[in-house]
Amino acid sequence: MSYPRAEIIAETRAWIGTPYHHQASLVGVGADCLGLVRGVWRRLHGSEAETPPAYSRDWAEAAGMETLLGAAGRHLVATDIARMLPGDVLVFRFRGGVPAKHAGILVTPATFVHAIEGSAACEVPLAAWWRRRIAGAFAFPGIRD
Repeated sequence: MSYPRAEIIAETRAWIGTPYHHQASLVGVGADCLGLVRGVWRRLHGSEAETPPAYSRDWAEAAGMETLLGAAGRHLVATDIARMLPGDVLVFRFRGGVPAKHAGILVTPATFVHAIEGSAACEVPLAAWWRRRIAGAFAFPGIRD
């Protein structure tokens, strides 16, 4: 299966306005950051890549493992952060020494869509604050540029 980046971007933007809801992944109903990525994946591939286990808001700190980066590496194609393109998934580490625990999807070279507690899914600038926290960039498999 292959699809253009424009399809990923359009699907990602369709999630804008979806209320934040921990562990959810339903466009227009509720999603967290992982739910957004899972929902775009399902739209492209027809089913889940894998079903995530239940997780708490502090799962990364509690486990101390790079769970999110590991899952991204299993299902997505790692790309150089300097060469990331719209349609790529970005994984963020909020501070040094802790596992990465946030994700979004780049929709222009300067903006990304994410779902974060306290806000509906939104498109925001990939400002210096966010750029410094990128722990990994990944492309969906099957992209046709």
